[in-house]
Amino acid sequence: MKTTRRHQRGAVILTVSMMLLFLLGFMGIALDLGRMFIVKTELQTAMDSCALSAAQELDGLADSITRGRSAGLTASNLNSVNLQSGNWDGQGQLTAAGIVFRDASFLETTNPATAKYADCQHTQPAIRMWLLHAMAAFGGDTGAYPSTRSVLARAVATRSSAQTTCPVPVALKPKTTCGGPCPGPTYGFGTGEWVKLIMEQAGAAGGEIGWANLDGSNSASETVAEMEGHCGTEVGDTLGTPGVQTAVADVWNYRFGIYKNTVNPAVKRPDFTGYAYTAANWPSQFNAYSGATPAGAHATAANFVTKRQQFASCADTGTSVNGATGCEGITGLTLNSFQKLANPGVAPTDGHRAYGMNRRLVIVPVINEATNVIDYACMFMLQPLSIPMTDTWLEFRGNAGAAGSPCTTSGLPGGSAGPLVPVLVR
Repeated sequence: MKTTRRHQRGAVILTVSMMLLFLLGFMGIALDLGRMFIVKTELQTAMDSCALSAAQELDGLADSITRGRSAGLTASNLNSVNLQSGNWDGQGQLTAAGIVFRDASFLETTNPATAKYADCQHTQPAIRMWLLHAMAAFGGDTGAYPSTRSVLARAVATRSSAQTTCPVPVALKPKTTCGGPCPGPTYGFGTGEWVKLIMEQAGAAGGEIGWANLDGSNSASETVAEMEGHCGTEVGDTLGTPGVQTAVADVWNYRFGIYKNTVNPAVKRPDFTGYAYTAANWPSQFNAYSGATPAGAHATAANFVTKRQQFASCADTGTSVNGATGCEGITGLTLNSFQKLANPGVAPTDGHRAYGMNRRLVIVPVINEATNVIDYACMFMLQPLSIPMTDTWLEFRGNAGAAGSPCTTSGLPGGSAGPLVPVLVR
């Protein structure tokens, strides 16, 4: 019996050690694979943001792929990965090579006229497998369990009709030159026509635009908040008529890359270009979006599509608000209290290119006399708001639901008609 007990000494230690090794294996699976799952989720969020932002720019124009790639890179790289550390990989964040565009047959294309899908893909390397690798090393087989793994994420998006929309807090009233309010889809307006935005609280008459709170209230602070972004507006909603305060000029002018000194373009993002259009630098007051430069135009003048390709500022290639070559000198506007422009230029770090989004082509509700939403127009924001505030102008670009409309909203997808929204398809 003494001999038997002596032979059993240490058996418990061996059994417990083997059980601990077994349990460590499960911990390794839970912790290491759990970390990979988290990184995969973070990376997928970044790719989803990339695809949605890139697809939003696919309007068929010559610069749509350039804009789409820029918007996709900006959106994706705002997301952090690797447990929110912000560490992507040794090459930095998503690169231009990670974004491709595809036609209706889903074949890769570089032709802006046929690009229908934005496809973003990125592989995140060197995800540490700490416990599994240590277990394999302990067992003498590290080849089957390398110290790092890679994670791949991909997203594809296109544009489709929306159920709800994200318009700006102004409202367009149909013209009354048709024996009453003109019917849709154009409501009496011609594509390229300049339309006045009335600054008075009383609002606009037929054929004009007035401020209108999307939530139906009369609060001026709500107007400012909705200019920052408001979604959920539907046909049939009743809009409010606020008194406009100067604070709305700040958020309006952000879209032109025009700021007060304390504002960062990386936070209050501009359009791809801040170049503005007034009667002073675009005398024809017609089709500044894509038209030929009119006679008597300013020396810097070219249409919006051209300026967008150049990532021009409100001062064209300059960065000054004031002076003959500054924003005020070119447009003839007064911009008291605004002192800073987003940097122009095509370098990847320049303000309009690095932080630009399609922010001057906006959805505007069309309303009836009872201020109910009956449709949506696509409008081009021509000018920043001057200080003191006066009437300003937008350009009519057609019905927002028309085929080939340059306007895309950010509402809920799934509609059968109406403004387009970017939507994930993969």
